[in-house]
Amino acid sequence: MVWDGRGLTEAHRFPNGPVRARGRLRWDVRALYREILHGLRRAGPVASVGVDSWAVDYGLLDASGRLLDDPVHYRDDRTAGIAERVAARVGAAELYDVSGLQVLPFNTVYQLLAEDRLDAAAAMLLVPDLIAYWLTGEIGAEVTNASTTGLLDVRTRAWASGLIGRLGLPERIFPPLRRPGDPIGSLRPETAREVGWTSRVTAVASHDTASAVAAVPADGPRFAYVSCGTWSLAGVELPAPVLTEAGRAANFTNEAGIDGTVRYLRNVMGLWLLQESLRAWPGAGLEGLLEAAGRERPFAALVDPDAPVFLPPGDMPARIAAECRRTGQEPPASPPAFVRCVLESLALGHRRAIRQAAALSGREVDVVHLVGGGSRNALLCRLTADACGLPVVAGPAEATALGNVLVQARAAGLVSGLAEMRALAAGAGPLRRYEPSGDAAAWDAAEARITAGSAAGAF
Repeated sequence: MVWDGRGLTEAHRFPNGPVRARGRLRWDVRALYREILHGLRRAGPVASVGVDSWAVDYGLLDASGRLLDDPVHYRDDRTAGIAERVAARVGAAELYDVSGLQVLPFNTVYQLLAEDRLDAAAAMLLVPDLIAYWLTGEIGAEVTNASTTGLLDVRTRAWASGLIGRLGLPERIFPPLRRPGDPIGSLRPETAREVGWTSRVTAVASHDTASAVAAVPADGPRFAYVSCGTWSLAGVELPAPVLTEAGRAANFTNEAGIDGTVRYLRNVMGLWLLQESLRAWPGAGLEGLLEAAGRERPFAALVDPDAPVFLPPGDMPARIAAECRRTGQEPPASPPAFVRCVLESLALGHRRAIRQAAALSGREVDVVHLVGGGSRNALLCRLTADACGLPVVAGPAEATALGNVLVQARAAGLVSGLAEMRALAAGAGPLRRYEPSGDAAAWDAAEARITAGSAAGAF
């Protein structure tokens, strides 16, 4: 994406997915980098480049700066059981008090403890930091993504050296930290020749959700956000972490945002369930499915979108059907019915996360900002408004890219602060508002079905 001071222009878009190689599910990160260079050739020349990506995954460099192997994909099963062993060794409460991080089986800390090449590693670079290293030759770790590793001190925003040592991880592999807006360096001469121009590279909020939240078009603090794509990251923005036992028990996370803010949120499985379902229905058009799903009977079947069975790739409709049967429900009978099940279940996941975030943090919420690709899904936005009982403002769809370039603009002195960034985001593209409607009691009953099922081990 390129920003010209008025709006975003897409220079290049390409698919990116896991590959099976050397016994693991991996990212073909070299192919990803080739596509990035192609995008830079089409985009430039520009004044500044910023890199963001998903969280937790990393590459290991040896002493010569060579990548030891392609990063393992977070959906690989190599971390099975490790979170439980770490909690038994260190203590779940202590881990949370240090990092403030929710327990997810693919957190970087668990991946590193499953790693078999640490002895050969000189540096661990999260994916956006790896791309920035290839672009500039400079090694570092941007703090918003580092906060998702489970190895960053949530209070000081420095590497948690005591925890790193207790876990037996080599402290040498953790690179110097940088903040959004810090200069990283200039394009390597060989990179500049390849793309046809040179530029500085600026650290942005390199966790894609941190960039997306920076571009939430809010005009005050009383908002919740859902950054909705493959995952839904749902929560509130706070000035300080919430490290209570209640927050830990609810599996809420405290991730770093820009300007010292905290993204207090929970991961919800997100549109992954719909994306994987579409792969099982070749030739099915999403637009037609959504239109038909809007006519399906409400609450005919519900699943917990965060059930571990939905994490790996594969036949998603079959797994949804199996979960319905396991919980005493009739499985959906058609693709539109499956879509209705997924979107209602996801809207309930948004509701649970937002209401819990507000209750645990004490932050009052008047509006939900739904940003990212999911903001284009009108049915999901409407269901989320109905489920939450709050207005939903949908957009911008490219919030991550917008937050990325706005941090660069601020670093260049073109934008004064977060409030101005958000005002620019509000004017950068169309926003749509969905007011809550429908039967609130029916949503309460649907929530109670899942709550009761969870308490009984059914969901």
